[in-house]
This record gives sequence, C-alpha cells and structure tokens, in this order.
Amino acid sequence: MALGTLLIGEVFAFLIVFTRVAAALMVLPGIGDAFVSPRIRLVIALLFAALITPGLIDTLPAMPASVLALAVLLTGEALIGLFLGSIARLMLTAIDVAGQIISFNLSLANAFVFNPAMAAQGSLPGAFLSILAVLLIFATNLHHIMFMAIADSYGLFPAGALPPLGDMADTVTRIVAGSFAIGLQMAAPFVAVGLLFYLGLGVLARLMPQMQVFFVAIPAQIMLGFVVLSLTLSAAMLFWLDRTQARLLGFLAPGG
Repeated sequence: MALGTLLIGEVFAFLIVFTRVAAALMVLPGIGDAFVSPRIRLVIALLFAALITPGLIDTLPAMPASVLALAVLLTGEALIGLFLGSIARLMLTAIDVAGQIISFNLSLANAFVFNPAMAAQGSLPGAFLSILAVLLIFATNLHHIMFMAIADSYGLFPAGALPPLGDMADTVTRIVAGSFAIGLQMAAPFVAVGLLFYLGLGVLARLMPQMQVFFVAIPAQIMLGFVVLSLTLSAAMLFWLDRTQARLLGFLAPGG
C-alpha cells in the first residue's frame, strides 16, 4: 500500500512537471517550430521533465482530491509553460519585423516565401534572418538558457499557485513593444540608406522628369541593399542575441 502511494506520488509529480515543460517546448523557437517532428518534441519534453522532477519533487503540491482540482492545476501549469515559451518566441518576432523593414528598402516587399520559423508567409529577408536566428540559437547554446529558465521558473511561479495573469499580460505587452523596437534598431542602417537613396532619386526625378528613375534605380537599390546587408548582418544578429539572452536571464534564479 505504501509502495503504491509512493508510485502514485511520483507519477503525479512527473505529470505536473511534464505539463509545464511540454507546453513551453511546444512554442519554443527551434524546438517548437512546425518543421520539427512532434515525436522528437515529445521525447525531449519527457527526458527533460524526468531530469528535473527529482530536484523539484519537494516543492510540488500534493495530489488534489478531485478531478476538477487536478484539471485546474494542470491548466495553470500549461499556461505558465506557454508563457515561458512565448517569451522566446516573441523575441523571434523582432527578426521578422527587421526582415519586413529590410525588404521594403530592398524593393523585395512583394517577394513572399514560406518562413518556417514563423510558420507563415513572409518576406525573403525575413525568412533568411529567421532561419539564421534559429541556427544561432543552437550554435551559441542559447537554448541552454531557455531550458534553464524553464527549470528555474518554479522559483518565480510555484507549482499549484494561481498564475499571475495580470503580470503575465503586462510582461507580454512590454516584450512585444520591445521586439518591435529591436527589429527597428536592427534595420536602422537600411532605413537611413533607403532614405538617402530615395532623396537622391527625388532630386534626379526633378532634374530629368522624362526619365523613369525608380524603374532604372531598382537594380541599384537591390545591389546597394545587399551590400549594406553583408556589412551589418553580423552586428545585427549579435545585437539580437544579446537582447534575447538578457530577456531570458531575467527568468533564471540568482546564481543559476
């Protein structure tokens, strides 16, 4: 009898941890993308939950007496997991914003391709930058910080407690606004060069009204844009990685 109670407690603890971990991995960049097999995502969630459950078992609540209370508990854990995964996913939207702005300044705004990182149609520069961002997440081990943030989240959001929905909504709002600002900062060189380029075309159009300056200048604009992209790509991606890491480090426990 005691052995059966112990086993039920162990399974319940694993279920609570797995619910939060699986919900976070479902939307996490790289792992939660549409091109990743759900079986691989499930295996990673099972292994990660099994790894951290022994260290968290003393902080987990007791098993509820009713099915309704269990459903409410698991729903809260799933909401927290989705919130944690969405933080990293929202930081990835900064890349898409930068890609959209860059595409406007490269005359490639109508060149739509499927963006696997966003699981939707997007601009050609945005798709390229998004794939590069996912690659850099794994190349720089930024995904380790994501996993650490999930494990340390039990210090910020204790299991069994009601999720602070108001604080979560405020955090998401600030991150969305910050992501747009980061995307604009990444594309700032293209905005400056594009402004000067269009200003020059306006002067040329005044000097030679019979010339279709925009039609003639589009190849030069595309070539100039790719030159600027080659010069600023590394700095822009390092800037995004630094901001994303700083955002994720806020969810780590002190000394973690």
